[in-house]
Amino acid sequence: MSAAKSQQAKVEVYYWTTCPYCTRALALLDKKKVKYTGYDITGDEPARAKMVQRTGGPKSVPQIFVNDVLIGGCDDLHALEAKGQLDGMLNV
Repeated sequence: MSAAKSQQAKVEVYYWTTCPYCTRALALLDKKKVKYTGYDITGDEPARAKMVQRTGGPKSVPQIFVNDVLIGGCDDLHALEAKGQLDGMLNV
Protein backbone atom coordinates (compact mmCIF):
# COMPACT_ATOMS: atom_id res chain seq x y z
CA MET A 1 0.00 0.00 0.00
CA SER A 2 1.46 3.38 -0.95
CA ALA A 3 1.44 6.39 1.31
CA ALA A 4 -1.00 9.16 0.50
CA LYS A 5 0.49 11.86 -1.66
CA SER A 6 1.21 15.14 0.06
CA GLN A 7 -1.04 18.07 -0.67
CA GLN A 8 0.03 20.18 -3.63
CA ALA A 9 2.10 23.21 -2.72
CA LYS A 10 0.49 26.64 -2.55
CA VAL A 11 1.42 28.44 -5.77
CA GLU A 12 0.86 32.13 -6.49
CA VAL A 13 1.75 33.98 -9.68
CA TYR A 14 1.80 37.72 -10.33
CA TYR A 15 1.45 38.33 -14.07
CA TRP A 16 0.49 40.67 -16.90
CA THR A 17 -1.89 39.40 -19.59
CA THR A 18 0.33 40.85 -22.35
CA CYS A 19 3.60 39.33 -21.09
CA PRO A 20 4.97 36.39 -23.12
CA TYR A 21 7.09 35.20 -20.18
CA CYS A 22 3.97 35.14 -18.01
CA THR A 23 2.11 33.13 -20.63
CA ARG A 24 5.01 30.66 -20.82
CA ALA A 25 5.20 30.24 -17.03
CA LEU A 26 1.44 29.79 -16.67
CA ALA A 27 1.46 27.29 -19.56
CA LEU A 28 4.01 25.12 -17.73
CA LEU A 29 1.93 25.17 -14.55
CA ASP A 30 -1.21 24.37 -16.57
CA LYS A 31 0.58 21.50 -18.35
CA LYS A 32 1.42 20.04 -14.96
CA LYS A 33 -2.18 20.58 -13.83
CA VAL A 34 -0.96 22.73 -10.94
CA LYS A 35 -3.61 24.74 -9.15
CA TYR A 36 -2.41 28.27 -8.55
CA THR A 37 -3.71 31.65 -7.52
CA GLY A 38 -3.06 34.17 -10.26
CA TYR A 39 -2.85 37.90 -9.68
CA ASP A 40 -3.37 39.83 -12.92
CA ILE A 41 -1.60 43.12 -12.20
CA THR A 42 -1.81 44.45 -15.77
CA GLY A 43 -1.94 48.25 -15.47
CA ASP A 44 -2.62 48.07 -11.73
CA GLU A 45 0.17 50.05 -10.07
CA PRO A 46 -1.07 49.53 -6.47
CA ALA A 47 -1.12 45.75 -7.07
CA ARG A 48 2.34 45.91 -8.65
CA ALA A 49 3.61 47.88 -5.64
CA LYS A 50 2.24 45.13 -3.37
CA MET A 51 4.06 42.52 -5.48
CA VAL A 52 7.33 44.48 -5.26
CA GLN A 53 6.94 44.78 -1.50
CA ARG A 54 6.42 41.04 -1.29
CA THR A 55 9.34 40.17 -3.60
CA GLY A 56 11.71 42.48 -1.79
CA GLY A 57 12.64 44.34 -4.95
CA PRO A 58 12.09 42.52 -8.25
CA LYS A 59 9.61 44.44 -10.41
CA SER A 60 9.51 42.19 -13.46
CA VAL A 61 6.74 39.71 -14.14
CA PRO A 62 5.97 36.95 -13.66
CA GLN A 63 6.89 36.56 -10.01
CA ILE A 64 6.15 33.08 -8.71
CA PHE A 65 5.79 32.03 -5.09
CA VAL A 66 5.67 28.43 -3.85
CA ASN A 67 4.50 28.05 -0.26
CA ASP A 68 5.08 31.78 0.26
CA VAL A 69 8.71 31.55 -0.90
CA LEU A 70 9.74 33.53 -3.99
CA ILE A 71 11.21 31.22 -6.62
CA GLY A 72 11.54 33.97 -9.23
CA GLY A 73 10.25 34.35 -12.75
CA CYS A 74 9.67 32.30 -15.88
CA ASP A 75 13.33 31.39 -16.45
CA ASP A 76 13.68 30.28 -12.83
CA LEU A 77 10.56 28.11 -13.10
CA HIS A 78 11.81 26.46 -16.29
CA ALA A 79 15.30 25.98 -14.80
CA LEU A 80 13.77 24.07 -11.88
CA GLU A 81 11.86 21.94 -14.40
CA ALA A 82 15.03 21.25 -16.42
CA LYS A 83 16.87 20.15 -13.25
CA GLY A 84 14.01 17.82 -12.31
CA GLN A 85 13.31 19.79 -9.11
CA LEU A 86 9.97 21.42 -9.93
CA ASP A 87 7.64 18.46 -9.37
CA GLY A 88 9.05 17.82 -5.90
CA MET A 89 8.75 21.47 -4.98
CA LEU A 90 5.13 21.53 -6.16
CA ASN A 91 4.24 18.11 -4.70
CA VAL A 92 2.81 16.95 -8.03
